[in-house]
Amino acid sequence: MAFSLLVLVFAGFWIDPPEGKSKEEQVPEKEKIETLIKQVEGLKKAKFVRNDQEYDAQSAATFLRRKWANDKTIQTVDDFIAKVATKSGTSGKPYLIRFQEGKEVKSNEWFRAELQKLTNKSSLKTR
Repeated sequence: MAFSLLVLVFAGFWIDPPEGKSKEEQVPEKEKIETLIKQVEGLKKAKFVRNDQEYDAQSAATFLRRKWANDKTIQTVDDFIAKVATKSGTSGKPYLIRFQEGKEVKSNEWFRAELQKLTNKSSLKTR
């Protein structure tokens, strides 16, 4: 009986978010990162430029997941953008996203804009 009560107490602790936390803050960082990577996968007509080489969306997503998995210091979505999705650790060159119409954007700018959209969408759902 005491064990069951202890399990329920812990379950309640993990289910109920801390007071004062917004819905956006409750979304685990890992989930935010994975959502951003899935959005990369969805950019079928874009090319991802890393060290002057073009890659398709699936290859880019696979690369980002692998680089993320290898960096144990990543704790937040901001860490992910800064340490994984911004530039090459080898050359220091920024990663780029080249869209079909020819527009090019630095990947960290694209990730920040997408994160802002997710944050705005999340805050709209809580209203």
